[in-house]
Amino acid sequence: MGYDAGLAQRLREVFAGRADVDERRMFGSVAFMLRGNMLCGILGERLMVRVGPAQYESALARPHAGEMDFTGRPMKGFVSVAPEGFESDSDLLEWLAIAERFVGALPAK
Repeated sequence: MGYDAGLAQRLREVFAGRADVDERRMFGSVAFMLRGNMLCGILGERLMVRVGPAQYESALARPHAGEMDFTGRPMKGFVSVAPEGFESDSDLLEWLAIAERFVGALPAK
């Protein structure tokens, strides 16, 4: 499966200089890890964001968000965001902030 190289570059720029975030090849795409825990990734042209169980329903209610269904079963705690939902830098940063609130509270791996 391919992925949106432009989105990958935008994410690299957001995380540039952060020693606690690294990029990993995963599932034929890329994922960004915060202290060893998945923070976000790209599937095709969609942004995958780890929001956690407490923010899951409210994240799904946001425009352009849907269930993350990579394996044929929805992955609770992850949402998939269509490109329209992160077109602006402020929207992208807002999604990443939601993810970082959850993932930042997890113990490092």
